[in-house]
Amino acid sequence: MGVMETDRGYNNRQISPEEQQIYAYFLKLVETEQPERSIEHFRQLFLEGGCQDAEVSKALSQVIRSRSVEQEFNFLLNRCCHILINRWQLSARSSSAIPELIRQFEHLPSNYGVAGQRSRSIQRLRSLVLGFTESEQFLTLSRLLQVMEHQTAENIELERPLGGLIRRYPYLYEHCLLNDSSTNEQQMTIQRLQSQHQKRFELDLSQYVLYQVRCARAAREGSAKLTQLQKRMQSVQNPTLMTNPELAHAVKHFTGKVESGQTYRDLAHGFHAHSTYGPNFGQFKQDLHQYLSTSVEPGYGKRRFNQQLCNHLKGTLTELDSNDMTDFLMVRTCGSLLNFLVVESPHRVDHLTFIDLIGNMGATQTTGLLLKIVLLCSKVKPHLEKRLSILFNHYEDATRKSVSWLVQVLENLNIAFSTNFGSANLMLAL
Repeated sequence: MGVMETDRGYNNRQISPEEQQIYAYFLKLVETEQPERSIEHFRQLFLEGGCQDAEVSKALSQVIRSRSVEQEFNFLLNRCCHILINRWQLSARSSSAIPELIRQFEHLPSNYGVAGQRSRSIQRLRSLVLGFTESEQFLTLSRLLQVMEHQTAENIELERPLGGLIRRYPYLYEHCLLNDSSTNEQQMTIQRLQSQHQKRFELDLSQYVLYQVRCARAAREGSAKLTQLQKRMQSVQNPTLMTNPELAHAVKHFTGKVESGQTYRDLAHGFHAHSTYGPNFGQFKQDLHQYLSTSVEPGYGKRRFNQQLCNHLKGTLTELDSNDMTDFLMVRTCGSLLNFLVVESPHRVDHLTFIDLIGNMGATQTTGLLLKIVLLCSKVKPHLEKRLSILFNHYEDATRKSVSWLVQVLENLNIAFSTNFGSANLMLAL
């Protein structure tokens, strides 16, 4: 059985006086200088090795000469970036400077790391900067650049890399844009972006659905009524990558009645009421199998999947089958299920079961199966988001066309989360 990940925490490493001096310098810069000037100071210090403040230049030189610089430099440079980003992100006017800052590393001269007439300290600095551009910290910065940039038709072309779509999926931000070494500034920036973009999507989705409902009602009253409405109301664009019929189906599926006249939320509440505190954990797993298998396409389930699901649940914490059911066992079991259904870990990216599910049931019904688990145990929602981020990171360089199955699930999950955990009120669509 897979293990649930622990919460991310900032790596409380020991900060040297020289590092602290550099941080203080950028904290003062971001408070007193325009973004363009701050970027210029940043470029001079880290990319050219010079600075108008002699004490800060000296502090950086001491950091570069330290024995632990190979381990410490990436953290230093990453935090300086995020000191600037965190403040700029608060204002629409200054947030446009964030992509410009990140692109400083993309525009290095072709001979940047080549030894020449420069001093040894400058050569060492350039070597460290080049090392940073190949680090996990810079990878998350590059993904942040994708989030900060506005989507255009070019961004979503079928032949473009999947990574360019990251902005569309706020529920992936925490797992794709943060890592174990992320600073407090970095975490705050991502949390704000996630909140802003999620609210924006939910508002756009609600407005689109309301517009479609009004158009449908007007159409039933006659073409003249529809034309009148369309003239009065500005057309609202579909905020997803789904076709209009696909989006309508997904909204109805995740908010409407799917089994025995009940919604997914009703089914989860009913299961909680009747099964969570049954005789023991073993009985709970049997009930859980029944709860999930009713959402599996019958023909597909009978061929193989239902038995695979049964075997997985039977093998989950078997030694505790006679124990009373607890919240701990609920979280562990649902987390293990998501590993089985989607993917286990970044080190074991085996997701054939997930692809098989999508291929046989479609993206919307497969997402519904995952939603059932998360509605039953909301504590594993971050765990599901992590599963999808593992696949997103794994395929981020692949074209959107080649992983259309993953894009379809990500789009459906946007709808499922917004309608069941967000503020989007789409009951008018039913």
